[in-house]
Formats: sequence, C-alpha cells, structure tokens
Amino acid sequence: MQSRFAILSVFSIVLTLFAGATPALELAPDAPSRYVVQPGDTLWDIAGRFLNEPWRWSEVWQANPGIDNPNRIYPGDVLELAQVAGRPVIRRAAGVRTVRLSPQVRAETLKAPIPVIRIGNIAPFLTQPYVADSDAIKQASYVVGFPEEHIVAGVRDSIYVRKIPSAEMQQFQVLRPGDPLRDPESSELLGYHVEFIANAVLERPGNPAKLRVTRMEREVSIGDRVIPADPESALADFLPRPAPTGLRGRILAVTNGVSQIGRYDVVILNRGARDGLEPGHVFEVFSGGERERDQVRSGIANSNWLMDSPFSSEFWLGYSYEFKGWRADEPSANEGFPLHPAYRRQKAEYIAPFERAGRLMVFRVFDRVSFGVILEATRALQVGNWIAPPSA
Repeated sequence: MQSRFAILSVFSIVLTLFAGATPALELAPDAPSRYVVQPGDTLWDIAGRFLNEPWRWSEVWQANPGIDNPNRIYPGDVLELAQVAGRPVIRRAAGVRTVRLSPQVRAETLKAPIPVIRIGNIAPFLTQPYVADSDAIKQASYVVGFPEEHIVAGVRDSIYVRKIPSAEMQQFQVLRPGDPLRDPESSELLGYHVEFIANAVLERPGNPAKLRVTRMEREVSIGDRVIPADPESALADFLPRPAPTGLRGRILAVTNGVSQIGRYDVVILNRGARDGLEPGHVFEVFSGGERERDQVRSGIANSNWLMDSPFSSEFWLGYSYEFKGWRADEPSANEGFPLHPAYRRQKAEYIAPFERAGRLMVFRVFDRVSFGVILEATRALQVGNWIAPPSA
C-alpha cells in the first residue's frame, strides 16, 4: 500500500512540475493563412494544422455570428488565420465556400458538417451499452441455440433466444457480459464491461424466439445476452478542450482486447460524469510508474558466470542475493554453532519515471466511467497507464 501511495505521489509531483501558468498560444510552424476544408477532414485534424496544441482550438476559433450552429464547419468552408488585438484567431471567410462538383459525389456530402474525430472508429460505441451499472445484464434473454447444427452464428444466420414473448420490439442487440471494472486505486466497483456482439431482427416471438443476425462484430455464441436495441443517435456537438485541471485517472481497459494500445483504439477510463468529465475533454497519457528490475544491482548486466565457483553462493543463488550472516538456533538451539547461512534478496528495483506517451479524447460519458479514443501515441500504451489534463 505504501508503494502505491509513493508512486501516486511521484506522479502528482511530475504533473505539478508540468503544470503552470497558461502560456501564449503557439501556432504550428507551417500553419496556413487560409485553408479550404476537405471532405474527410476532422476538427482535430484541422486544429493540428494551425496549432501545436490542438485541444486549445476553442481559444482561437471565432464563430461567425448570425448563423445557425456557428461552430460547425463544412467541407468547402475557407478558414482564415488572422491577428486580432495581438492574438491569433481562426474564422470562416464570410460568404466563401468552395464546392468542387463531381458525378461520383452525392449532394448530401456537402450538407454534413465535419466531425470532431473520425466517426468510423467510434460509431459502434455511440449507442451500444458497453458499460453496465450492474450485472443485471446476466438476467436478460439469452441465446439458447441455433436452427441449424451450428456452433456459432454470423450475419443472416438465425438464432433461438429465450425468451421474447411479444413482437412489440423488432430490433435487438446481442451482448456478451464481461469482467467487472474496478478502480485500480480504491478497488471501487465502477461497472461491468459489456462487449457488443451483433444486431438482430425479430422473426418470431416465443420461448424460444427466433431472430436473424443483421450485423455483427463477433460471432454469436450460446449464452450471449439479447436486449432491445436503442435508437440510433448522432454524436453530440462538442469542441476539443483540456480536461478539468487536477483531474487524473487511469486506463481501465481497451475494447478490442489487445494488450498494446495504439492510435484510434477505444479505451475505458476510471473517471466519468461524477468527476466532471464531458465529451470533448482531452487528456495526455503517461507511461511509467512501474517497478523495473535494476539489472546492474541484480547482477544480470555484470554477471561473470564462467568464473563463478560451485563453492560460491553466487553460483547457486545468483547475484540478486547477498549474505547477511548465520541463522541462529538452526537446525536446533542445542547446536553449538549455526549451520545455515542467511541470504536476503537485494532490492534491485527502481520506479520507471513518467513519460508522455500519447493523447486521448473523451467521446462518451457514463456516471463513473467514460470512453476515450486515442488520437496520438508516441509509444505503446497499456492498460493501467495514467491520464492527466494536458499542460497548456
């Protein structure tokens, strides 16, 4: 427990040193004076073209007054970089929109504003209940079998579900209950990870009911839970901005089940709405804080095993032990001389310093946890890495 508090204290000191008075905005070295928004752009991409710190976009964006949704940016909009009262501002050129016509492009493309981040990476997580407040999901209807002699089911396959008594609901989600999510510091139960498996449509109610799989992320297995599907909803408008000052947390899990986390992976954080988190909050990710073996002190880096004698303790115990004396009263208190040497393992460890390793943005918030997408990764990230607001 003391070592945990020691690591947390080191992390707090490191972040305190990183923090300080808010410096002036720094433009990117190659920031353009004008930029035409392209289809496929995201707000994060555009902010990175103009700023060294994209999460400070709201400090430079000058929304055009007098129009609906002034913060929305569309393909074809011309953005201008200007100076107002000695500080940089970015604004939409009044009355200017560049439209390039192509027979392959549908007209609806130009009507849709650019997203904050790439929706394709997070779309399944916007409506699916990936975190449950309790393990009540285990009491839901479940897949009990398949019409054909299948072990699993895929798209267009039928499944039997126990039980769906009526045809009132037509659209369903197939989910797989996962492990409980606990705060790594307090061990508080934050929720249960629920893995999205597939969408299905009702073909016949009953016990068992018959459903057909229409879309899937993974193959449907016996025991998967089935619940009514939520209606599709669009990603709410938000601007990238730093997370609340002083708020720190950890990465609890990664949704695709890998151990090494990279760009555009979706992660679960141990902070949520009760901690003041909102969609759009940006965190920096820090690696470090783990105990690492000191290879020099433990003898790994300077072992001379070819010269070690079988009569030496190093030959049998290695270099991570040192002689501390003789054990008294062994094998018994009646012995006139202790026969057994006492060896103790050296503390050949050190705590790895914290290093900035990436950035993430929160896009969906629950009460006690939230989802974030990794926007940048300068090194491999892992479950358990620390997160903190970016130092402006």
